[in-house]
Amino acid sequence: MKKILSLFVLLLFLGTVLPGFSQEKPVLLQLDEVAVIEQKVMMPMRDGTRLATDIYRPKGDQPVPIVFSRTPYNFNTYGNGELNSRTMQTALDWVKKGYAYVVQNERGRFFSEGNWDILGLPLTDSYDAFDWMTAQPWSNGKIGLLGCSSTAEWQMAAASLQHPALAALVPQAYGAGVGKIGKFTEQGNWYRGGAGQMLFTSWLYSTQHDPLAPRLQAGIGQEDLLRLQRFYDMAPEYPKVDWKAALSHLPVQDIIKNVNGPKGIYEEMITRKPNDPRWYQGGLYHDNMPFDTPSMWFVSWYDVSSSPNIALYNHARTNAISQMARDNQYLVIAPVLHCSFTRATENTVIGQRSVGDARWNYDEVITAWFDRWLKGKDNDTIAKLPKVTYYTMGKNIWQSSDVWPPKEAVMTPFFLDSKGSANTRNGDGKLVGKLPKASIQDNYRYDPMNPVTSNGGNVCCTGNAVQGGAMDQQEMELRDDILVYTTDPLETGVEVSGFIESVLYLSSDVKDTDVTIKLIDVYPDGTAYNLDETIQRVRYRDGYEKEVWMEKGQVYEIKLTPMSTSNYFEKGHRIRIEVSSSNFPRFDRNMNTGGNTYDETKGIVANNSIHHGGKFQSKIVLPIVKK
Repeated sequence: MKKILSLFVLLLFLGTVLPGFSQEKPVLLQLDEVAVIEQKVMMPMRDGTRLATDIYRPKGDQPVPIVFSRTPYNFNTYGNGELNSRTMQTALDWVKKGYAYVVQNERGRFFSEGNWDILGLPLTDSYDAFDWMTAQPWSNGKIGLLGCSSTAEWQMAAASLQHPALAALVPQAYGAGVGKIGKFTEQGNWYRGGAGQMLFTSWLYSTQHDPLAPRLQAGIGQEDLLRLQRFYDMAPEYPKVDWKAALSHLPVQDIIKNVNGPKGIYEEMITRKPNDPRWYQGGLYHDNMPFDTPSMWFVSWYDVSSSPNIALYNHARTNAISQMARDNQYLVIAPVLHCSFTRATENTVIGQRSVGDARWNYDEVITAWFDRWLKGKDNDTIAKLPKVTYYTMGKNIWQSSDVWPPKEAVMTPFFLDSKGSANTRNGDGKLVGKLPKASIQDNYRYDPMNPVTSNGGNVCCTGNAVQGGAMDQQEMELRDDILVYTTDPLETGVEVSGFIESVLYLSSDVKDTDVTIKLIDVYPDGTAYNLDETIQRVRYRDGYEKEVWMEKGQVYEIKLTPMSTSNYFEKGHRIRIEVSSSNFPRFDRNMNTGGNTYDETKGIVANNSIHHGGKFQSKIVLPIVKK
């Protein structure tokens, strides 16, 4: 096998270097100098299915710890006939640090055998992989998990198996692995407050395997796979889709079909309701599962799942089995988009807003973390690290705390107030510190055929449909179906850091509708940057086990799924919320009929009212830091 791999390296060198000679050695040749390279190792699972695995480990006989990444994405050496060095560069970095770097495709992805099921792969694949790796003579018996997004989502459920070799986690932007955690029933980012998040519709178009697409036959040997990967990367480029238009198609369950996309698991998953038993089978982590692994959690303010991600950190810190694990949970929250941690610059711009120099020493900390748990090497980097490191926008500084929210945060209510005309930013809606005595209602029409368009926000994976981040909301706030409530200009600066609660009192003339809310930082010149948003499907106001319909004219208390941020509202700025019933295509549209949503083609107009003042304590509750 060594001869095969040496020949493979030589062929790569001849094919990629000689035509355009460079003084810098290609990464593959650098790897070959320091590492044993084993590609397309077909790791067996207990049912006989084999998972394609690349292994890069330091030369020599000394057993080493393992940094392991499992992914649904293509990490193959070749793509479209061209050498792809990204994975090899990561491998080189870890090998130089004295680790074996092992990367594996999930069951049913690319060269891995079996059938793929996003969010539902068998947990036993993780346990079997840990068993196999620790049985190798080059392993020291310690494994750490590393990855972002779909390469991180499986880590928590895998940790629940409590394999003795699993020593540490580094999950980054791991929301798609969160099932139910406390107040959040996300089911892997599929839902927020019972409303469908549309990111999987566009993401699965380019990710799911069509069952009729060509696949390599099972049982192919490593030698043949090494040769075949040069010609068949199993990752075709799908035709580009204008997702701004495509996501508007009805019914929702036919969106991928309508753009001639691949058949796959989407059409089944879109039919699952938030509490469907199928969510609890497979790879999601739920708060009734054990957890006992030291973890370094990475979250970002403008990611699709920042709030449930932080809630999972708090859950692990409180509920880990051992005191050791409870004491070794760390959280870093950065002001970036999904998986964009290392893309921060001296002037980090998130959407349209500059948040300053948001760079951080990710590589140093992650390396020190694995050194601590996989090598038993204590160092000052981890000893000095606070339990929570978070970036406060507006101040544009990194801050630290022992807990989240910071212990100095005081939950402070701001009540909705108006004279009955809070529609648009030119209306009379206010946020005030005391509950108004008079009961007033603000009315608006929600037409699902003309929903409020998503403008920035905490998004991922929607293609060109939504640009994430902080965007000026002024133009959007001229819509009559958006209620706007704003404080007076602040006399002193205010830091808001923590979870944000909101309660609204709603009446409607339909059986079911949605309620949305955004938190906004309004600058003196009127620029209005969004900080976070959430939604609640009203049928789930009493929980996700059952659907409860509204009666015309009756007022209902709606507690929205919490938001989160860390933002400093400077003196002269104003705090604003927007209330409506749609945020599309960030979330799917409620057709207001009480139907399934996913199979509906027509909706009805809802005449909705937000009640406030008197006995209707509509409010947003902000964690204001008192220092």
